[in-house]
Amino acid sequence: MKQIINGKTYNTETATELGHRWNGLSDSDFRHISESLYRTKNGRYFLAGEGGPMTRYSRPVGDMTGGGEKIIPLSEQDAREWMERHCDADEYVAAFGEPEEA
Repeated sequence: MKQIINGKTYNTETATELGHRWNGLSDSDFRHISESLYRTKNGRYFLAGEGGPMTRYSRPVGDMTGGGEKIIPLSEQDAREWMERHCDADEYVAAFGEPEEA
């Protein structure tokens, strides 16, 4: 998937995938979601995903909504928070390095 947002190109084929999540729902469920976090060569972060009509990936279809796909740019802080919520510790460390110990 490739998209230009605010004059910047986000491309899943040239960026590095850092983590992935799928909520386990089938494609026929309006709440299904599958998304991956990427980092571009220039250090920008983004989500590339697809989901049903009841997700952030929905799109207008006539006077209704349907499933869709899109790219969502993220700040580094938002990318870190996404990794904490959806990926395991090893994936987080591979993407961002070892965090400070509690």
